[in-house]
Amino acid sequence: MINFIGNRRKAYFLSAVLVIAGFLSLVIFGLNLGIDFTGGTVLHLNLGEDFTMAEVQEVAAPFEELEGAAIQVVQSRDLSGELADEGLVIKASYIEEERRDMILSAFRDRWPALDPADLRIESVGPVIGGELARQAFLSLVVAVILMVAYITFRFEFRFAVATIAALLHNIIIVIGIFSILQLEINVPFVAAILTVFGYSVNDTIVIFDRIRENIKHQKQSNFSKVVNESINQNLVRSINTSVTTLLVLTALLFGFHYFIGSLDLVVFVVALILGVIVGTYSSIFVASPLWLNLQEVNFSSKRRRAA
Repeated sequence: MINFIGNRRKAYFLSAVLVIAGFLSLVIFGLNLGIDFTGGTVLHLNLGEDFTMAEVQEVAAPFEELEGAAIQVVQSRDLSGELADEGLVIKASYIEEERRDMILSAFRDRWPALDPADLRIESVGPVIGGELARQAFLSLVVAVILMVAYITFRFEFRFAVATIAALLHNIIIVIGIFSILQLEINVPFVAAILTVFGYSVNDTIVIFDRIRENIKHQKQSNFSKVVNESINQNLVRSINTSVTTLLVLTALLFGFHYFIGSLDLVVFVVALILGVIVGTYSSIFVASPLWLNLQEVNFSSKRRRAA
């Protein structure tokens, strides 16, 4: 039997390092917010023929709206592995429709094979971007409140406190990693975070349910043994569930990046992969030990009052 509880201080130290590193990165580098939250325009172009970045920059140079714009080459492949498509993704500040048409005309003049059917334009104004940011934050707050209410009703308040602390720990670490790597934060990322919320809670609740069952057959003062046994009893299940989930997500990441070339979907899957890894870790090394700490404090307080 693995002594998880005996190593909880090491786990707390590792979590503290990851959380502090995330906070420092947020303070120093901030988040790479996408146009969903800042407002802007994204042009997805399939030029239909070979091109170089020098040629693209030459065409974009006359347009002040594209000054400082992020220009990325996106490639996708067919099932045989051959290059099936090569296009551009241009991310810039908000561009009015008239100016967008002029930019597209300039690209079409340089590359006549540009396929209008493959053209995709995403444009979000600054006001709408701010509203999306507020709605995303509200969604997270509502999710936390509902989870606290459910877990308190289903178990007890100390279980809810430990669960939410572990969830916040997961979110801070994932966001911190995105800040360190400067990966783009967009609406799919928020969807991934909410999915991680549900996944992490499910894994944690299973362990808590086993703790609640096992504690009925142990002395009240033997909380440490109960928690350690409960984690070990669910260890294989937790690992198997996480590994199978990660295999599917890895396949999706490979497909989205290699065959489809969708940057937004890649960000979504990367956030899920990080969330599954951190969520599995926290359900074993953070949530359960935290509940044990709260239970020990409560038990000690009762003994002092009784004395």
